[in-house]
Amino acid sequence: MLSTILRDEWRLLTFRTPSAAMVEHWRAYLIFGLGCTWLAGVGRYWDHPNPDWYQRLGLGSIAYVLLLALFLRLVIWPLRPRHWSLRNVLLFVTLTSPPALLYAIPVERFLSLAAAQAANAWFLAIVATWRVALLVVFLRRVAKLSASAAAIGMLLPLTLIVFALTVLNLEHVVFSLMSGIRPEQQSANDSAYSVVMTMSIFSMLGSPLLLVWYVLEILGARSRSEAPEVPDPPRRG
Repeated sequence: MLSTILRDEWRLLTFRTPSAAMVEHWRAYLIFGLGCTWLAGVGRYWDHPNPDWYQRLGLGSIAYVLLLALFLRLVIWPLRPRHWSLRNVLLFVTLTSPPALLYAIPVERFLSLAAAQAANAWFLAIVATWRVALLVVFLRRVAKLSASAAAIGMLLPLTLIVFALTVLNLEHVVFSLMSGIRPEQQSANDSAYSVVMTMSIFSMLGSPLLLVWYVLEILGARSRSEAPEVPDPPRRG
């Protein structure tokens, strides 16, 4: 069973369709996905100078994927996606956790501070781009959304998540970047935090347009679902 799960995990991460075993044995896949999420969470903070206890134990990552799955379920549901159960969304979210293992590489141990900052910024870009691309494929192939609906189904949740992470200041340093960081406070994650803050600014600026787009897509999905089906014309002869 593990070999089947690993093959399907690789297929999912390389934008291919997994086997039917994911549906038949979804509990085993969910346990595997939660395990990957836990490992990524522990790896992210194993060499962090001052993590909270729940971050060191990987519990923060577990809570995050549960909340993220519920959030995606609620935000995208008005667009009338197919196969949009909380189970399916949670499976997808947890099985896209392995790329986050890049964060566990202790680049600050063998690189200079500037090089470590650049490496962590690249890790953030790679993991975020990979996961966003996987979400778009999931919305198109599984949820059967149109290209326009899939685009807003990706952009709006991403915008809200980036803004929320910045407001909550989960990494304890995001707002410090706005006033400047003293040399003794610098860390290898500063460049990644700067990227998050920049994305948050653009998220705030673009959110009104995204909300209008979102409402239009909801209205379009509702009108399509309520439209009567037109029967096929009778065949002659």
